[in-house]
Amino acid sequence: MTDAPFQFFTAEVLRTERVTPSMARVVLGGPDLARMATAGRDQRVKLFLPQPGERAPVMPDPARADWYDAWRELDPDIRGIMRTYTVRELRRDPHELVIDFALHGTEGGGQRNGQGNGEGGDGSCGGGTGVDAASGPATRWARAARPGVRISVLAPVDEENGGYDFRPPDGTDWILLTADASALPAVAGILETLPPGMPARVWIEVHDPADRQELPTKADAEIVWLTNDRHTPPATADAIRAAALPGGTPYAWIAGESATVKAVRRHLVGERGFDRKAVTFTGYWRRGASEDHLLGAGEEA
Repeated sequence: MTDAPFQFFTAEVLRTERVTPSMARVVLGGPDLARMATAGRDQRVKLFLPQPGERAPVMPDPARADWYDAWRELDPDIRGIMRTYTVRELRRDPHELVIDFALHGTEGGGQRNGQGNGEGGDGSCGGGTGVDAASGPATRWARAARPGVRISVLAPVDEENGGYDFRPPDGTDWILLTADASALPAVAGILETLPPGMPARVWIEVHDPADRQELPTKADAEIVWLTNDRHTPPATADAIRAAALPGGTPYAWIAGESATVKAVRRHLVGERGFDRKAVTFTGYWRRGASEDHLLGAGEEA
């Protein structure tokens, strides 16, 4: 078995819904989820999705300590498709795991959906018809997911684990968050966990105003939605550069497309004088590279 606090779980699709035109929610269930834990915030897990036409992923024995090497040795056209995603919610009574998939590509005759999708590259997975070739396998899987389809999940069994990055140090006076569609579920989770009255300044980049979501929080949050498309340069760094920020000691959490993340971090540290140790940054995906490409190159997505 994988060393605690991470273990493998079997889950099946219970139901799906479209949160926005570019965000699909998949609710997973099963008795195995009673063992699962989450830190909330930006808790990430590994999903192993079935290949097109399959109802469950082909996986190595999860009890093997070298499961990752064994998975890599399987035929890529047969093995379960691995992607990294953020837990949107882990529910009890009944036990349900909620994952939001940011969609991209086109569907149903040419409607464009949001680019970026879940953490790690093109973030798509699965089968389905009426979806263009630009959609990755997780996007295709999420669009086509039906109740009863099984997946494997590598997830924590302890609330305190190494699978989340939002860790503001003691003495933080205010929070800065940035995201695109791929990191929107993580921002939603972070906002839900902030203490009442905590000042937070948030910039979220989406491709269409219809992709905005309600983001409940008890924090004193100012949320700026930036509408962008794939043909224009990233807007997040410019928007922050033009903003008046609070005084005091900040903590910044930056996630999304890799080049945008680097630009925002460079501005905060180089121009705003943020302490490097108070800036957490994660490239959830890289323009032009899927998680499979990064794995093939020996990189973590």
